[in-house]
Amino acid sequence: MTDDEKPPVPNKSLTENLVSDAANNRRKMVRPPSGGTTAGRGMGTQIKTADKKSMSSIQWIKRQLADPWSEKARAEGYRSRAAFKFAEIDDRFRLVKRGSKVIDLGAAPGGWVQVCVNRGASAVVGVDLLPIEPIPGSVLIQADFTDPGVDQQLLDELGGAPDLVLSDMAHNTVGHRQTDHLKIIALIEIASDFAIRTLKPGGHFVTKNFQGGDAGRVLAELREAFEEVKYVKPAASRKGSSEVYLVALNRK
Repeated sequence: MTDDEKPPVPNKSLTENLVSDAANNRRKMVRPPSGGTTAGRGMGTQIKTADKKSMSSIQWIKRQLADPWSEKARAEGYRSRAAFKFAEIDDRFRLVKRGSKVIDLGAAPGGWVQVCVNRGASAVVGVDLLPIEPIPGSVLIQADFTDPGVDQQLLDELGGAPDLVLSDMAHNTVGHRQTDHLKIIALIEIASDFAIRTLKPGGHFVTKNFQGGDAGRVLAELREAFEEVKYVKPAASRKGSSEVYLVALNRK
């Protein structure tokens, strides 16, 4: 890379601001750790101060500065680069139509909700463990989707069966590959079951998956319940990421 091709080095004040923004965004985009809250760890646990940032945090900030999707999200008023992942999927399959009713599972920080509202959905209900700042044209619920009764609460708020169910749910990794894998598959199964049970005939379902993930049983169920099931890796997914999306079209 030549000197002309290298991105400009941010000045100190810009970097400090982005550090603060990064900390806030990360609290919004991941689930609270066990024994803690979105504000941080419980009392009695020593943590590093902002003056002692880890190398991984510094590298994350640098990626944000150099990432064109994050820059585009800020410029266009979207809450995260993830908005462009769903926007690309919707451009390809035309999932959101004027008047659509949409449920978004794992909605924080709200990028997918924003896309649905902007593209004409008449009712959008999102749920997440973390609070989500209000988005006009939507109902946002802070709750654990897996808790009894939350699924019916979403349907009640929506005012009927959805035309589209979205799931970008994620979990806190524990660093044990097999355990993390099982948690990923469990979330996919829960979201898939909800979509199959509640979607209108002709409705659609989108869920996060990962390449190499053993979602064979879920895939078989989706293929039985929908006319077509496809794998999609949006351009806005980070290079090197194993993240893909399952798109199930036209509920039978």
